[in-house]
Amino acid sequence: LSRADIALIGLAVMGQNLILNMNDHGFVVCAFNRTVSKVDDFLANEAKGTKVVGAQSLKEMVSKLKKPRRIILLVKAGQAVDDFIEKLVPLLDTGDIIIDGGNSEYRDTTRRCRDLKAKGILFVGSGVSGGEEGARYGPSLMPGGNKEAWPHIKTIFQGIAAKVGTGEPCCDWVGDEGAGHFVKMVHNGIEYGDMQLICEAYHLMKDVLGMAQDEMSQAFEDWNKTELDSFLIEITANILKFQDTDGKHLLPKIRDSAGQKGTGKWTAISALEYGVPVTLIGEAVFARCLSSLKDERIQASKKLKGPQKFQFDGDKKSFLEDIRKALYASKIISYAQGFMLLRQAATEFGWTLNYGGIALMWRGGCIIRRCGLATMPRLMSNTWAQAGATMPCYQLFKLSLDVSTSLDQPSRTPPALPVHLREAGVAASDGIFL
Repeated sequence: LSRADIALIGLAVMGQNLILNMNDHGFVVCAFNRTVSKVDDFLANEAKGTKVVGAQSLKEMVSKLKKPRRIILLVKAGQAVDDFIEKLVPLLDTGDIIIDGGNSEYRDTTRRCRDLKAKGILFVGSGVSGGEEGARYGPSLMPGGNKEAWPHIKTIFQGIAAKVGTGEPCCDWVGDEGAGHFVKMVHNGIEYGDMQLICEAYHLMKDVLGMAQDEMSQAFEDWNKTELDSFLIEITANILKFQDTDGKHLLPKIRDSAGQKGTGKWTAISALEYGVPVTLIGEAVFARCLSSLKDERIQASKKLKGPQKFQFDGDKKSFLEDIRKALYASKIISYAQGFMLLRQAATEFGWTLNYGGIALMWRGGCIIRRCGLATMPRLMSNTWAQAGATMPCYQLFKLSLDVSTSLDQPSRTPPALPVHLREAGVAASDGIFL
C-alpha cells in the first residue's frame, strides 16, 4: 500500500496551492477537508493527473500516512485549529507531528505546543507568507515549536520554499514554541508599515507634485530598479496604471477605507506589552483605523476648514528623489524596529533566534520580499547578532537612518535624516499627515 508523505487539512485556495507545490516537488500528499465534497472536487479538477490522494474522514487520512505522520492544518485561526487537534490526537501515535500553517496568535501556538508535548505529539506553528501565488510556487516558511519535529519536516519545507541567491531556501527553523508565529506576526507588521509608507509617497506625489497616474506609475517602476526593488513597489507601479473597463484609471475610484486581519495590530500590541518603540508599524495600524472612519471623515470635512491649496514651486525632480530616499530609509527603520521587537521577545521567552537567518527567509516568497534584505543578514550578523544582540537601540537607529552605513555604499546614498526633514516640511505645508 502506497503511503502519503504528508497530509493537509483545509482546501481553500492556499491549501490547494500548497498541496500542488508539494506534489511538484515529488511528495505524495493526502488531502482532507471538513466538507468532504471539496476533496472530490479538488481531485477531479485542480489535482487531476497528480499523485495527490484524498480521504473522506480523518481516520482514513491518518491511515494513509507514513510514520511519523505529518499533518498540516491550514484552517481558520482560533477554535477551528483546537477542534481539529482534539479530533486528531486520539488517532495519532507518539512522535507524530501536527503543523499549524495558519495565522495563529503566538500564545495559542505556545499553549498547543506544551499541551501536545505532554501527550507525545510534536507540534509546529509555522508562518506561511506569500499569498496564493507563494503557496503554489514557493512561499517563505517560518516554522517554530517542538524542535524534535524539524528533522522530519525539513526536507519538505525547504523543498517547497522559495529559493534565492544560489538556491538557498527561504525557510529554516526559527525557534521554540510560538517563535515561528511570532516572527510571522512581525513580518506582517512590517508589511503594514511598508504599505503605509507607499501610501504616503503616493500622497506626496499626487497632492504636492501634482503627478498623474501614469507618471506616478513610471516613478515607482524606476524606483523598482534601485535599492527599493521589491514586490510591493513592483505591484504599486502596476496598480497605478491599471485601467477599468471604461478606459479610466481604476485606483481613483477605489474607496479610501482599509480593513485589517489583525496581525499588524498584534505586532503593535506586543510592542506596547514588551516596551519596544515600534512606532512606524504602530502608526501604520492607526492609519488603517483612521481610514476606516469614512463616514466620520466625510462629516468632518464639511465642518472643518482644511489646508489651503499648496502650490509646490521647488525642483520637482529633486523632491521626487527626496521622497524615494525617505521611503527607503523609513523602510529600513521599520525593519530595525521589527528586529528590536524580535530581540525583546527572544529575551522574554528564552528563544534563540538567528536574526540573519530570519532576514534570509524574508528575501523571497513573502510579501515584503527583496527590499534591502540582501544586505540585512550581513548587517544583523556582523554588527548586531555577533554582539549578542545587545547593540543599544539608538545605534541600530543610527544604522537605519544613515542608509549609506547600513549598505556599505557611501557614494550612493547620503544620510537620510535631512531628506526626512525636507519631506516632512513640504508635507506639513500642504496639510499632509505623515
